[in-house]
Amino acid sequence: MPGHGGLGVDGVHRISERSLQLVAEAGRLVERIEPALVVLSGWSSSGGRSEAEQMLDAWPGPDVEVLVEPTARTTAENASRTLPLLLERGITAAIVLCTPVHLVRVRLVFDLLYRRKGISVRYHIVRVRPSLGAFAWELAALPLVPVQLLAARAELARRLRG
Repeated sequence: MPGHGGLGVDGVHRISERSLQLVAEAGRLVERIEPALVVLSGWSSSGGRSEAEQMLDAWPGPDVEVLVEPTARTTAENASRTLPLLLERGITAAIVLCTPVHLVRVRLVFDLLYRRKGISVRYHIVRVRPSLGAFAWELAALPLVPVQLLAARAELARRLRG
């Protein structure tokens, strides 16, 4: 599950209300499907607790292995930095949680990176009310996906070789 957050007026990076809604829905989904693990991914722009760590703090349960990937800054990095964690554990199928407005970028990135390494991907859309800012962010970020994917694929190739 990719995180989302931003700097508060106090200069501290915090996860958004959308991330909290995703975490709550992930807890409900885990109760229904009983996955082997949950992976939370996301960084901190202020050097404090990462989005992934904050999502872990908000994790409602149930009891399942939860991994934290605290360095990913982009959707492409969410995919490339969580993929090795899944491969190391022999995971062959993943469900990525996201909001409707984020789905296009999530699908582009995770389909390309995960499927190429033999992991099937499904998407669980969490219905949250998108803000105008969220739409603007997605429109601005979409043209950056090819460059971010190139960087993510190069990083992934180095990680999986070494």
